[in-house]
Amino acid sequence: MSEHNLVDTAVAQARAAASFWAETSAQVRATLLRGLADALEAHKEPLIALADEETHLGTSRLTGEIARTAFQLRGFAEGLASGPAYARIVDAAVAGAPPVGRPQLTRVARPLGPVAMFSASNFPFAFSVLGGDTASALAAGCPVVVKAHSGHPRLSQAVFDLAREVVRSQGLPDGLLTLVDNASRGAGGYLVQHPDITAVAFTGSFQGGTALWKLANERSRPVPFFGELGSINPLVALPAALEDNSAELAKTLAASITMGCGQFCTSPGVIVLLDQPASERFIGQLCEALAPIQTHAMLTPGMRQGFEQASGHVAAHATTLLAPAEGAEGPAPRLYITEAATFIQDPALREEMFGPGALVVKARDLEQVNQVLNAIGGTLTTTLWGADQDTEANRALVRAAEAVSGRVLFSGVPTGVAVCAAQQHGGPWPSSTAPQTTSVGYAAIERFLRPVALQDAPAWRV
Repeated sequence: MSEHNLVDTAVAQARAAASFWAETSAQVRATLLRGLADALEAHKEPLIALADEETHLGTSRLTGEIARTAFQLRGFAEGLASGPAYARIVDAAVAGAPPVGRPQLTRVARPLGPVAMFSASNFPFAFSVLGGDTASALAAGCPVVVKAHSGHPRLSQAVFDLAREVVRSQGLPDGLLTLVDNASRGAGGYLVQHPDITAVAFTGSFQGGTALWKLANERSRPVPFFGELGSINPLVALPAALEDNSAELAKTLAASITMGCGQFCTSPGVIVLLDQPASERFIGQLCEALAPIQTHAMLTPGMRQGFEQASGHVAAHATTLLAPAEGAEGPAPRLYITEAATFIQDPALREEMFGPGALVVKARDLEQVNQVLNAIGGTLTTTLWGADQDTEANRALVRAAEAVSGRVLFSGVPTGVAVCAAQQHGGPWPSSTAPQTTSVGYAAIERFLRPVALQDAPAWRV
């Protein structure tokens, strides 16, 4: 069977299940989501072993990720009873002429229909077959067509097989969750442009996501494309934060830069410092903390090659502080430095290094820090260490951070994204295609719901 036929079959199954799933109760959807979470946990040991074989991410990291995946499945189940999928806003009829008078209006949310979900390479559970995109789409009442990632094909199939068993055991149609595996980029584009796909969720590279986003908009009927495309996640460390415990902060930051071999969309890639003695001390401490860290192999050879090319590109435009070592299984951490004026003027320095690397940017004052953030343009996160006092300068810094970021941190590091109602994981372009939405947290369900106003509707419909 050709790739296009495989896509056609998967989408046809999803379309056949769409009307049924859109009309199901919160209890039916919640039961499915909880069943999927239970199945993941019941088979976690063989799944984690398989995931580690394919991704090299380590059992500790993968154990936490499978726990997070089950947690968010149950979280969407819990939120269905009172969440937006079944919310209704009713304005009763008022007699008389407009603008005071009006008919009865009931605002409801309707599921979009079949969703194409492109799995991520770096989160084989949490952003894959049963990850947050799938969980939120199913909770919204949308069947999901999963495009498996080539970085972990056997795991994707194993998780899908478990999910299919849960769907069938509950007497639900197979089309609620279908899988397209071992598919080329062409097949992925065909899926995005399939006339029965009503929305697309994507987590991956800027180049790949942009290409698919364009295809979604070139359709005769364009569909929403919710793409998370990558981010350089600036971290601003002011002298006020570095005076007392800069050595510990350097260790914390080094661990964040290298976590998962730097293969996190929230990995801090730009470290912005003021040109002061405390900053110089911190740079030395950061180099000392990074130098001995041993990383594991990256997810794919292509990803390793991409990291080496990106870091080499940055190295050609900046000064190297920590050079990569040779011969290790994983890429050694590396650190570069440049002046703020150069960073602002040179787009090459704003290229994402998806791996264990970062660029230090030295600014003369807070105004120039704000200019650095503005040059970045769009990022998932910005971290501000030392902006605790209520001053006009700090207020301006926070405004600059909020203007370009989906999440602004005032302590800690951006790696590690809590799954909760208040979370926002999505920022201005180029970090995502739809900055008003989130791909993490329970507000993610809103991506796959469309508001409809029912006027003078019969009681059976509202």
